[in-house]
Amino acid sequence: MKMKAIFHIDVNSAYLSWEAKDRLEKGETLDLRRVPSAVAGDPKKRNGIILAKSIPAKKSGIKTGEALFEAFAKYRDLIVVPPNYALYMQCSHQMNEIFKEYSPLVQRYSVDESFIDYSNMEHLFGEPLKVAHEIKSRIKNELGFTVSVGVSTNKLLAKMASDLKKPDAVITLYPEEIPKKMWPLPVGDLFMVGRRTLPKLENLNIQTIGDLANTEVGLLKQVLKSHGVLIWNYANGVENSPVAGGPREVKGIGNSTTIPYDVYREEEAFMVLLSLVETVGMRLRAGGYVAGLVSVGIKTNTFLYYSHQRKLELATDSTQELYEIAKELFQEAWGGEVLRHLGVRVSNLKEGGMRQLTIFEESGEYERHQKIDRTIDKLRLRYDPNCVFRGCFANTKVKPLQGGVGEEDYPMMSSLL
Repeated sequence: MKMKAIFHIDVNSAYLSWEAKDRLEKGETLDLRRVPSAVAGDPKKRNGIILAKSIPAKKSGIKTGEALFEAFAKYRDLIVVPPNYALYMQCSHQMNEIFKEYSPLVQRYSVDESFIDYSNMEHLFGEPLKVAHEIKSRIKNELGFTVSVGVSTNKLLAKMASDLKKPDAVITLYPEEIPKKMWPLPVGDLFMVGRRTLPKLENLNIQTIGDLANTEVGLLKQVLKSHGVLIWNYANGVENSPVAGGPREVKGIGNSTTIPYDVYREEEAFMVLLSLVETVGMRLRAGGYVAGLVSVGIKTNTFLYYSHQRKLELATDSTQELYEIAKELFQEAWGGEVLRHLGVRVSNLKEGGMRQLTIFEESGEYERHQKIDRTIDKLRLRYDPNCVFRGCFANTKVKPLQGGVGEEDYPMMSSLL
């Protein structure tokens, strides 16, 4: 019986790499990956945090998650570009389409990470290590960015492997390689050893993953309860959750944004809601879902938060219908306060299909909306997320597509990992 073959693919400096590749394709000559640069919000827009940085920026001491003013203190000529979440979703989609050519079992772990179960596929494409190199090369040559590929017998070891060498690398971490490759690493590098767990392990004089692996599991259980047993198993390479390929249950799809200026007027709020619904609708249709519940979240400039929702008589994936409902919910809920943040979320999802018309609905109207939405989706995925946008966004401060990548789109690996 052959061993399982699991790949973990991790995009190197994902947001920064995708931004650099997109700019080069549009004619720019400066490659952001080769100079100190970062993707971050604008401090004037209240979200000035480093989201991704280039390798030269990392060498200057700049860290993901730190404030922009801290980064500029370390390197005053740092090039900063704003995030483009629609672009990230497009690049992620293109990458995962390549993965599906090699296995039916592909699981997105996040927007820039995926697992592939390559077990029993050797007779079609070749040995796992050869295919891992092939996938890495294809992404670099066809899509214009680099990845690190971890290869092992389970998801935990494959994920740990991809962190061992960056960028643009293929690394194995098979069970027999654990003592040499994984045990010397700091215990904080182990998956599921976080900021709260690390001090407790250090109090037990556990400094490396090897120390943890060779600690009496009963002691860990006494100090850390079930989590101690979990990380002891991980330190020994024990993990058996499957790569969850194919359809998966999604409870909801949401999108929100912190507005870079104070919003006083209803019309301005409507524009922001439309820009959020555009991406929510795209993600609904990409997953083959229709939504039966719509909710709108509102945060004021005094940080007061409230929301309003409605259950729909007819589930929908139409951007126009979702927008009209979001507007009504906003009108019913808003108390006239100065707005700082808006969000739209859809839930009660089910697979899309035929729709029964009501006596109030014009025949063919929903089908026309569907055709328009799907045509726009195809253009945005093929060319550029902003290649098509509504005319109402022209010459305004509101971007046609706003908001971030929702974490609910990528649930954690099944079971514990």
